[in-house]
Amino acid sequence: MSQLTDAQKTAVIDTLNRIMELELAGVVRYTHYALMVFGFSRIPIVDWMHQNATEGLAHARAAGELVTWLGGHPSLGIGPLLETEKHDIGDILRESLDHEGETLASYYHLLDLVKDRDVRLEEYARDMIVAEISHRDEVDKMLRRPGQTGTYSA
Repeated sequence: MSQLTDAQKTAVIDTLNRIMELELAGVVRYTHYALMVFGFSRIPIVDWMHQNATEGLAHARAAGELVTWLGGHPSLGIGPLLETEKHDIGDILRESLDHEGETLASYYHLLDLVKDRDVRLEEYARDMIVAEISHRDEVDKMLRRPGQTGTYSA
């Protein structure tokens, strides 16, 4: 049973709408990025980006479902879209890393709002945090030079 006050529920709905907007922005970003990949590694990178766009849409839908389950209205907005005109794979991945960090922060914010108050929302937030961290770590590894250990640094 949820132990959220009306004010907390409003904050949760706002946060879920922000997550939905960020995930939808990710769908647009990855779709755009996939169109701008050229070179020998195009096919596996484009496939990876298409998978991320599909995953982002699933995440946006899940957040929207939670909004309606809580009695809210899903946002029609979309998160920020940045066109840097830089289409080198490294630039694209760095932009992706920044976007994933913003999305991850929103999931952590959601967890803070619902922790010990709503098990379903807490588990959802934790699952999404794990997914976003895994994605961030994958991008980090893609940005490293072959054989480089540690984490990516610009």
